[in-house]
Order: sequence, then structure tokens, then C-alpha cells
Amino acid sequence: MQQDHPLVREVYPELVAELVDLLESEGERELAVCARDLRLVGECDCADDFCQSFLTAPHPRGRPYGAGHRCVPLLPSQGMLCLDVVDHRIVYVEVLDRPPLRRHGAGPRM
Repeated sequence: MQQDHPLVREVYPELVAELVDLLESEGERELAVCARDLRLVGECDCADDFCQSFLTAPHPRGRPYGAGHRCVPLLPSQGMLCLDVVDHRIVYVEVLDRPPLRRHGAGPRM
């Protein structure tokens, strides 16, 4: 099933390159390596025009992530990037107040 979801690096290559750079500069080497293989599982459905966030793993509906969860705020040159990480795995990428992400191939919008 996981292969049904496109790799984020194929859809948003510039964003993934930025995430990797920011994570490495924050000393998050393990997450930087993981960021290269994220899958686009779903897009945020909040409908806020400033939000371009997306899921990289299924979210437990109606429940918090629970034990093993941490938030990793990054310092991009524009807007806000924050990662939800559960047990050393990036499960959500919060992308706020940034120019529209430029989509590349890899299928239709979610």
C-alpha cells in the first residue's frame, strides 16, 4: 500500500531539499535521511489558504499521536515548517505562510 503514495521528493523536490538542509543544520541527521523517503499520504483538509501541510503516515483519527511524539520546528527563510515525529519517523509536515508549493509530476492532488 505504501508504494501507492508518491514520494514527496518527486512531488515537491525543492521542499524536500530544504527540509534535509534545515534538519541537518539543526543536528537532526537521522530525520534528514528519513526526509528523502517520505511518502505523500494525504493533504491537510483545514481549507486555510495559508496552509499547505500534509501527512506522511496515517493519523490516528480523533486521537493525539501519543507516546513517542515530538514536534520539530525548523527555521526556514520564509513561513513556517514544523514536523510531527513519532518514534523517529516524520508523520506530518506542517507548511504555513509560504509561497505556493510547486507540484511536479507524480499523480493528481490528494
